[in-house]
Amino acid sequence: MEKKKFSTGKIALIVVGIIVLFILLYTILAYNRFITLEQNINGKWSEVENQYQRQADLIPNLVSTVSSSVRIETRFIKEVTEARSRWQTAKSDFERDAAGVQMNNGISALVNAVAVAENYPVLQANKQYIALTDELSGTQNRITVARGRYIESIQAYNIAIKRFPGNIFARLFGFSGKDYYKAELSAMETPELGTGILP
Repeated sequence: MEKKKFSTGKIALIVVGIIVLFILLYTILAYNRFITLEQNINGKWSEVENQYQRQADLIPNLVSTVSSSVRIETRFIKEVTEARSRWQTAKSDFERDAAGVQMNNGISALVNAVAVAENYPVLQANKQYIALTDELSGTQNRITVARGRYIESIQAYNIAIKRFPGNIFARLFGFSGKDYYKAELSAMETPELGTGILP
């Protein structure tokens, strides 16, 4: 009888040990998953910033090319240059992104104004200008793709920390939700088409 009692107690200890081991392993896996997802967000944001940096690096060449062909400082050039400066001095990711969007919008406005401006045939025929606008257009497309991947990585992370039982471990380890990208309306004006004048 005592032998049977002893083996039942041993079985109970083994079952409890297996449960504790399972919880411990799940905790480690959950923590590592949250860390991986969080680092994925950081990596995706770095790619967005990398593309913004590429764009910011091209702006001085664009400004130089436009200024030398047009021989005036247009309002668009000033706005693009100011947006680039704001991007370089921004403190938070959202400030940098907002300034990056302003760079995008300023470049698009400048390129569109030049495209419809009949008064600037020299600029429209300038091979360096054409190459720069192609590079900037490609960079803007890469920014859009990188931002989309960044948003997807935030979504995956937020889902992981809100699903049960991950939400318990997320709270336990201090993982909280991340904010999604929010587009801000640009304060930049669209140029009037067909006037042939760069502001």
